Amino acid sequence: MCWQGIKMTLTKRNEPLVLIACDYYFPGYKGGGPIRTLANLVERLGDEFRFKIITRDRDFGDRESYPGISVNSWQNVGKAEVFYSSPQNLSLLALYRLLKAADYDVIYLNSFFSPFFTIMPLLLRQLRLIPQVPVIVAPRGEFSCGALALKGLKKRIYLKFAKMLGLYRSVIWQASSEYEEVDIHRWFGDNVSLVVAPDLPPSVNTVGVRSSCREKTAGSLKIIFISRISRMKNLDGALTMLKGLNGKVQFNIYGPLEDMDYWMKCKGVIGLLPPNIEVQYRGVAPHNQVYAVMQEHDLFFLPTLGENFGHVILEALVAGCPVLISNKTPWCGLEEKGVGWDLPLEQPEKFRTVLQKFLDMDTQTHRLLSMQAKKYGLQYLQDEKVIKQNHALFKKAIVQ
Repeated sequence: MCWQGIKMTLTKRNEPLVLIACDYYFPGYKGGGPIRTLANLVERLGDEFRFKIITRDRDFGDRESYPGISVNSWQNVGKAEVFYSSPQNLSLLALYRLLKAADYDVIYLNSFFSPFFTIMPLLLRQLRLIPQVPVIVAPRGEFSCGALALKGLKKRIYLKFAKMLGLYRSVIWQASSEYEEVDIHRWFGDNVSLVVAPDLPPSVNTVGVRSSCREKTAGSLKIIFISRISRMKNLDGALTMLKGLNGKVQFNIYGPLEDMDYWMKCKGVIGLLPPNIEVQYRGVAPHNQVYAVMQEHDLFFLPTLGENFGHVILEALVAGCPVLISNKTPWCGLEEKGVGWDLPLEQPEKFRTVLQKFLDMDTQTHRLLSMQAKKYGLQYLQDEKVIKQNHALFKKAIVQ
């Protein structure tokens, strides 16, 4: 989905209405994968369901509203109607009025821990102050071991408190993978209502990736790391794994500086790297430029502590950029498929072996790998099974 401005005329339709509450939505992009997940959901299911979205009026970390929007009012954005709320309007009373006034069949909460866009709606529901319609909760990987390890005590206290109050009683859980299904059952038991529905990728005709014939010189390697700069993404681990490589390495970092203390730690690691390793922070790549930026590199490197889906991994594959990632994502068996590697974080020497292999790789070998990566990525985009699983999720909620 591309940001092409906002139409102010709202239309009435008879399809089931899904009300989505989320921290960030288009035209934002700094919030990463969850924004793209929702945009793809609206784009690909927007002809069968109506979507209304309540969200913030600015991107992650920004002090100003998105240009060209009308704040604190409903407006059309693609196939959805969106309410961009100002910081002053982020109150329990304002949310109550929004949820009380809207006419919807399902509430869809795009996080587990979001204070305003998940916890507050559930409190209003618990107090029976808003319509008692079915609620879908999409944790987006927040129950993974890696995610819960960050601010772990605070999260576990809230989990116990929420279970004690029954805030999530009778909700429908969306698990984006079998791994997340296990995580949800671990915390809320085996008797919960749950549907496995992976994050929707964009449709093939919206990708628009140009062909790439990048030259790869043996003894030289251009790596891209593109993600939020946070502990979960393990940038310091990636930097540490560069030590001891023989050859010239250019390592480019893209992404919003979410955690400045962590970024300072990463800069400390950068300062200890040998002269043959050149590291540059390139800022934030707008989403409409991600494919082009990927195609300027030989390898996408993300030894993440955990990904619920990993949109950026799919984007690298579609761009023809082979991937080197951890085995903490749904993207598994990449070496067998000939498109990359997914390796255990407990064995950093395996990452270094692959990095050195890429350093020594020539153009012909790399081009074959690149072509296979792109083919695999495009095949995933064309898989209709994921659409059917998401469709089943909302149909289950509507008939509940």
